[in-house]
Amino acid sequence: MKLLLKKDIAKLGIVGDIVDVSPGYARNYLLPNQLATEPTEANVKAIAKERALAEERRRQAVEALKAKAETLSTVEVTIAAAATEEGHLYGSVGPREIAAALCELGHDVEPSKVKLPEPIKRLDNVSVPVVLAESIEAMVKVWVVRTGGREGDVLEGDSVERSEQADGTEARADDNGGT
Repeated sequence: MKLLLKKDIAKLGIVGDIVDVSPGYARNYLLPNQLATEPTEANVKAIAKERALAEERRRQAVEALKAKAETLSTVEVTIAAAATEEGHLYGSVGPREIAAALCELGHDVEPSKVKLPEPIKRLDNVSVPVVLAESIEAMVKVWVVRTGGREGDVLEGDSVERSEQADGTEARADDNGGT
C-alpha cells in the first residue's frame, strides 16, 4: 500500500516521501496515528511546504549534533570500579556507566548512543565511539581506574593527609569530603 508520510519515521522515510508499506502497518499504525495519508495530488502539494520546513529542521539538528560531537571528542571520562590485584574488574563497565559519567560532566548522552563493542573488564584506558546520528560519531576517552578499597589505593585528584593521633594510631583525612 502506498502512503504519503506526514512525519519523519526512522528507517522508513521523511516528510513528503511516498512509501510502500504493508497494509497492516498502514491500517494499524501509520493511519490511526496520523503519520501518513493517501498520496493524492492535493495531499502532495499540501505536504511540500511541510517537507521544506522539516529539511531545514533536520539541517539545523545535524549542525548541532556535529558541534556536540566536536566537544565530546575532547572529553575524557574516569570511571572507578572494583578490581583485583591483576587489574580484572569484578564487574564490567558498559554503555550505561559511560553515559552516566558523561552526564555528570554535563554532556547529555543516552546509553544507546555509546557503541561499546564489548564491556570493559580490565583497568584500562579505551577510546569509545559515541554515535549521535548515522554519520556523526565522536570518540570519548574512558579511563577505568581502581576504586579505593585498600589503604594504598588513591584515585588521581584525591590527596590524603595522614596524622598521628595521641594514642599512636593514624587518622586519615581525604579532600573529597571525608569519605
